[in-house]
Amino acid sequence: MGGRLHPAVARVRVAVRSALDRLERGDVVVVACSGGADSLVLASASVFEGHKRGLRIVGATVDHGLQEGSAAQAARVVEQLAALGVDETVSARVQVDGGGLGPEAAARRARYAVLGEIAERFRAGTVLLGHTRDDQAETVLLGLAHGSGGRSLAGMRREYAEGPVAYVRPLLDVARDEVHTACRVEGLAAWDDPHNSDPGYARVRVRRRVLPVLEEELGPGIAATLARTADQLRADMDLLDDVARAAYAGLAQAPDLSVEALLAQPTPIRRRVLRLAALAAGAPAGELFHDHVLAMDALLVDWHGQRWVDLPGHLRCLRRDGTLRLESTRPSGDR
Repeated sequence: MGGRLHPAVARVRVAVRSALDRLERGDVVVVACSGGADSLVLASASVFEGHKRGLRIVGATVDHGLQEGSAAQAARVVEQLAALGVDETVSARVQVDGGGLGPEAAARRARYAVLGEIAERFRAGTVLLGHTRDDQAETVLLGLAHGSGGRSLAGMRREYAEGPVAYVRPLLDVARDEVHTACRVEGLAAWDDPHNSDPGYARVRVRRRVLPVLEEELGPGIAATLARTADQLRADMDLLDDVARAAYAGLAQAPDLSVEALLAQPTPIRRRVLRLAALAAGAPAGELFHDHVLAMDALLVDWHGQRWVDLPGHLRCLRRDGTLRLESTRPSGDR
């Protein structure tokens, strides 16, 4: 590139540097890469910053098999990652099973599952994801539209752990336009996913129709404002979740929860405890919705003798003898 580093490239590298600074020489980092502009510049910056710190960078791409030519695209991404200088490349094909989820959610679940397996295989403690500030703004608007509560409005987490693996989103403060500029400046040939222009997806409609209207009517900077709101809400949600986990640990008398003890909890904590109890009993997180939690809560605060509430995962929650109990509804031979 020669001369002064372009501001967009510098912006991306600073963001990635911050994510990698806490790691130690010899640590392994997996960079998830679809071949889009965001993940390509993430991989490029990870190689540049990671190798200066003595980190081992593994570039990983996941083929969901949902589009014609997806295998060829995955092979192309592997070539691009190798050209960027990653220490090792890996490509995995997954079977996307809806399981009651929409196509986006099902693909995401399959992708994250295989990224976890890749991290385990390479003994990586960190997986980097390429979501940008605009992705965060879209997530907030979708959460608002779906009435999904504070956790959804808090958007994507900057970092979270699944077992020994930390999933980190270094680019949440970087605008999508900056990412695309960095991609062009670095001469990277980004893939334009056809799904990103398909109005059949709610996220695409938010990106192409809703956000531009908000920018026009309310002024520029809406994406940054929404992302900032997510940051503010996330701190509150994290605190409430921590309190709820502590309350659940003190209340859980598997398989029963005391009605009296639950009613003594503030409503936001009580409902979180109920959700934790349902998850612990085997309810799939992607299928357990707020309406389920409200129905469980009604067994406490609006009980008129109703016997149980059906939950996803072949479960039911029932009130009996002063307790709430979560039971499997599967035939005994299927358990």
